[in-house]
Amino acid sequence: MRRSLVVRLLAASVLISVCSIAATAWLAVRTTARAIRQEQGQAFADDTRVYDALLARASTHPDWSGVQEVVDRLARETGHRITLTGQDRRPIADSATHPGPLPARASVTVDPLAVDPAFAPGTSDTDRIDRRAVGPFRLPASERAALLRLATDRAECLRDSLGIEATVTTTPSGRPDVTAPPAILPAATSCASPALTGPTPTESRAVGQLESLLNDCLLRRGTEPVVLAPDLTWKMTGARTTKALYLVPQCLGNARREQLGPYVAAPALLFISSPPRADSVFDLSAPNRLRITGVMASVLLLTVVATVALGRRLVRPLWKLTAAARRIRDGDTTVRAQVTGADEIAQLAEAFNDMSAHRAHLDGLRRSMVGDVAHELRTPLSNIRAWLEAAEDGLVPADKALISSLLEEALLLQHVVEDLRDLAAADAGELHLSKTRTDIGELLAQTVTSHAPQAEAAGVTLATATARNVRPIDADSLRLRQALSNLLGNAIRHTPTGGEITLEATRAQDVTRIRVTDTGSGISPTDLPRVFDRFWRAERSRNRQGGGSGLGLPITRHIIELHDGTITAESTLGKGTTFTLTIPDEAPRP
Repeated sequence: MRRSLVVRLLAASVLISVCSIAATAWLAVRTTARAIRQEQGQAFADDTRVYDALLARASTHPDWSGVQEVVDRLARETGHRITLTGQDRRPIADSATHPGPLPARASVTVDPLAVDPAFAPGTSDTDRIDRRAVGPFRLPASERAALLRLATDRAECLRDSLGIEATVTTTPSGRPDVTAPPAILPAATSCASPALTGPTPTESRAVGQLESLLNDCLLRRGTEPVVLAPDLTWKMTGARTTKALYLVPQCLGNARREQLGPYVAAPALLFISSPPRADSVFDLSAPNRLRITGVMASVLLLTVVATVALGRRLVRPLWKLTAAARRIRDGDTTVRAQVTGADEIAQLAEAFNDMSAHRAHLDGLRRSMVGDVAHELRTPLSNIRAWLEAAEDGLVPADKALISSLLEEALLLQHVVEDLRDLAAADAGELHLSKTRTDIGELLAQTVTSHAPQAEAAGVTLATATARNVRPIDADSLRLRQALSNLLGNAIRHTPTGGEITLEATRAQDVTRIRVTDTGSGISPTDLPRVFDRFWRAERSRNRQGGGSGLGLPITRHIIELHDGTITAESTLGKGTTFTLTIPDEAPRP
């Protein structure tokens, strides 16, 4: 079962499904957590924005009258319900059209004299008083206009005289100020304006009032009074003690709150809540966990069913191929696999059918070859046996003529055996070459000389022709001479008396061509494609008059192919045949 394709496909699908579900769940959790964090961050930013806007309102107004308009605007911009109540939870302003119950706990207390550092990180930790709460320090229009003229003149002086880019800003109290790089501004004494930095009458009165409140507090706690500067820094009038250093900041904060109290709104409770949503909030409760488990089980079940169905559909053709292969193993070479579709399995079935057809063809060739070999060996052996039996019975004398006839049959038998050996070596890839630089003209001359007696006995004329541009090539001279001898021997046997055979060598485009042309009987167009088949001969009667074993041309083709060359045949029935060998000048070494 572990080796079954369906089981492996099922296991892979289940593993992929589990990994996909796990990855999806992980991604969903991460995405949800990120979305929750972003929503929380946005909610905190909205809360801070609402708090700052209401704090600014409280710092600049002595009461909460008119705050409803501010609350409605903030509610529209943030999408939250904003409710402002007194310390007794009585409503001051509410953005809800139909107010519902308020949360049990307020989001924050809006008090400009006790700012919440969580919603206003830039607030000073010493007094926690909002910087926009200025009270009696707020300058009237006349003083602001006079100081603005002085600040503008100083900024122009810095730009025109010293090339310093200075800008005029305004503090919450309405006092204009000139800002420039800190390292440059103190050195620009030529543009100094004492009237701009000195306190105005309004500021002097406010500082005096604050100093009086501060010293009253210090006296109540048994500490010497201090002198308060316009920038709210102080200087001891008596001995500098540790107690004084501790009490002065406390009393200063209390004095500022007492001074600013009439100018700011009373503390109020701020409630910020989101409107109710129709959709449910995702959580990992028991029903949700059960729902997730059910979805995962459904996905796995669907995956298993789909994989089994697909696997059986994929494996069914393979089962048929397996059955067909077993029938071929048992000897039925006619079996074929049914081919449907155009997928990879259909291509495999086509390849299987091609292999089966090729195997059937090879079996036919094998049977034919066995019969041909038996016939080729039987004829000389029968002749040898017949002559020997005749000599033994005294029917023919055991003279020189008998011995010559028996030797001729033995040589023919040896020739068939050697051809079979060469052909078997070629099929096994063991027919190796020993290449050297071979002169083609000399090779043609040697081949003609060795066949001259056979040609003279047959009354056939041999001729050679070698072009001037033919050069030596890399070749096995013995094997190449064997191939030419096979072609020349066939030509002599099939050329009638008075005929002519020509061996011609030419060269063109880095290849050498050798043509063996005869004026013999020729080969019919139907037989020409079979000339390189084993044991094939034009004589259908299988007599021995033409000689040859029917293996010479197949061996010749193997030899030429080992030289990375080609061999072709052209013939006209009754006029002659031409075999053309094409060999590269420098064939790659095996």
